[in-house]
Amino acid sequence: MKTRREFFKSAAALGVLGASGLPLRTMAETPAAISTSGDDREYWVSVAEKIARPVLENLARHELKKRMPVEGQPGAKRAPYTHLEAFGRLLCGLAPWLALEKLTEAELKLQQEFLRLAQVSLDAATDPQSPDFLNFADGQALVDSAFLAQGILRAPKVLWQPLGPRVKKQVVAALKSSRKIATPTTNNWVMFAATVEAALLELGEPTLPERLEDCMRKMLGWYCGDGAYGDGEFFHFDYYNSFVIQPMLVDVLQTLTKHDARFSGALGIVLQRAQRFAEIQERLIAPDGTFPSLGRSTTYRFGAFQTLAQISLMRKLPGKIKPAQVRGALTAVIRKMIEAPGTFDADGWLQIGFCGHQPALGEGYISTGSLYLCAAGLLPLGLPPADEFWSAPAAKWTSQKLWSGENLPADHAFKDVRQVDVPALRR
Repeated sequence: MKTRREFFKSAAALGVLGASGLPLRTMAETPAAISTSGDDREYWVSVAEKIARPVLENLARHELKKRMPVEGQPGAKRAPYTHLEAFGRLLCGLAPWLALEKLTEAELKLQQEFLRLAQVSLDAATDPQSPDFLNFADGQALVDSAFLAQGILRAPKVLWQPLGPRVKKQVVAALKSSRKIATPTTNNWVMFAATVEAALLELGEPTLPERLEDCMRKMLGWYCGDGAYGDGEFFHFDYYNSFVIQPMLVDVLQTLTKHDARFSGALGIVLQRAQRFAEIQERLIAPDGTFPSLGRSTTYRFGAFQTLAQISLMRKLPGKIKPAQVRGALTAVIRKMIEAPGTFDADGWLQIGFCGHQPALGEGYISTGSLYLCAAGLLPLGLPPADEFWSAPAAKWTSQKLWSGENLPADHAFKDVRQVDVPALRR
């Protein structure tokens, strides 16, 4: 393991740290507390800090494998995958906030601390000589190579461009190593391969059509209607349209369109579907902030609302949904889940559960690192404090309006074309 002096030398080599180095502190020195303020943004930022600090501080120290517990089903053997899960999923959700400019002084200080930790962690995670070199090349690792890639796609100006040549080379090599993993073509895993390739495209690397365009065609061919995709040939009544499918479709097609305008038609259709799905998600949130626990992977908690969060971040909510009502609905959900006793262990790590600590809910592929996909529900932190999402007065969300007797128009299914053209990328 690197000495403290060697660690700060490697951090400075990134070209993103000041002469004073990184102020790394123990959890005992800086206990992250959930804000009790009535300000929704301040509360969300406190949640982001509570979730992120153990992962990023320990990985930046090269001690994530040493310190992070690995809770899971007996005999599941998740240790080879869980650490990349925690890091990749966390960056996927925090990336827009890490890139945001013109923050207030207090929030800016915290953001810059976590940005430095994230940049140093990218080195620690991809350096083959690091004790925290993470597994990008085996089985489940394709999933979280993709979440890490998605995080970079969402904030390349801060998670890619400032990195030194050595670290950039490491990141590219790590992402490319995930190509060793065969891509199942019968479920949402096609989006993991496509997202890795989209990130490599953005980073200036050649891409593989069988893992990019072909995978996109597969996913788009499973469209079921009314804004929802099947997870393979059949529709699954779970939250994978939000955990994976819709957000990755949007991010990959945005990247492809940036490099080849012929993808703009497909992007437009996919965005319309995502808007409808976001509309459905907003209606799922009950007046008290609860929502149905349906299907697998419910231990990702409010990561279930990534599509609603992403469409809010993009400022593309359907006209009849106001940003303030989404803020209120998501804040209620987050409070219900994050404040439930047992959500965190004594050292601040997430524990398996939907509302509190419920280890029986964890499927065999679920472990401590998996749970950090909840960070994807925090995407609207990438909107500035002055944005309507944060600054508009509190507003009732749809279920609150309906259950209080308001006279609202009926909801209707969304109709669109079934076939979407995905051209071959000009290479």
